[in-house]
Amino acid sequence: MNVRRLGWAGIEVEVDGATLVVDLFEDASPLEPFVGPPHEPLPGPERDGALAGLVTHLHADHCDPDALARVLAPGAPVLRPEPAVGDVLVTGALDHAEAGLERHALPTQVVEPWEPVTIGPFTVTPLPAVDGFGDPQVSWAIAGGGVRILHAGDTLFHGWWWLSRMRRGPFDAVFLPVNGAVVDLPHRQPPSPLAADMDPEQAATAAAILDPGVAVPIHYDALNGPPVYTQTEDPADRFVAACAAAGVPTRVLATGQTLDLTRPHERTT
Repeated sequence: MNVRRLGWAGIEVEVDGATLVVDLFEDASPLEPFVGPPHEPLPGPERDGALAGLVTHLHADHCDPDALARVLAPGAPVLRPEPAVGDVLVTGALDHAEAGLERHALPTQVVEPWEPVTIGPFTVTPLPAVDGFGDPQVSWAIAGGGVRILHAGDTLFHGWWWLSRMRRGPFDAVFLPVNGAVVDLPHRQPPSPLAADMDPEQAATAAAILDPGVAVPIHYDALNGPPVYTQTEDPADRFVAACAAAGVPTRVLATGQTLDLTRPHERTT
């Protein structure tokens, strides 16, 4: 398995020439009125024809329907959590992605935690996760080519890490959000002073519980627009330091860089 880090939280996963994408995000324009333009590139996959698009949730920075319509193979599904139900204050952060999926007539499949789905050489399993705003979210365990990885979107810290490891591990790599963003958005008032996703030390604690071959930070630096969206200081460096203190190997991937996981379940330093 090869895993290429795309922009923000996105990854492209390849096994034997087949690919899928997770949390693909190329177009930041829906978010720019709130957080400004991205501070880093948001590249797409190296190849088209992905067998599936996995989304942890339908915020615009984790589900980009225009990009999915371009890179997915004809008829390839978008696997997603359940829709939110309610008025615009409930669904407003999800409506852009929902409308885009409908506009492109992308086939979607609503998934439930712990229920595996087989697509080509991949077995993908949604895992429990907690969104910082109360919107439906999952994480993804992805197995293929004798390798297992976990992608955690932008979840908060929670108590399912142990079960995720026991039921879908051991993991060769885990991709964890680290930017600990404090958010003040009009659809979630009054604002919370607490981070809406894991900070570096929480992510390192999750990594220690998951006990992977390597932990990779995601979801940092590209978006940072105070006072609406305020990233914590030095997220990647703090994550690496906290993981080192916990004995967890790390790898910081630059945008566009690939992690080669050809030796499943080995522990390396």
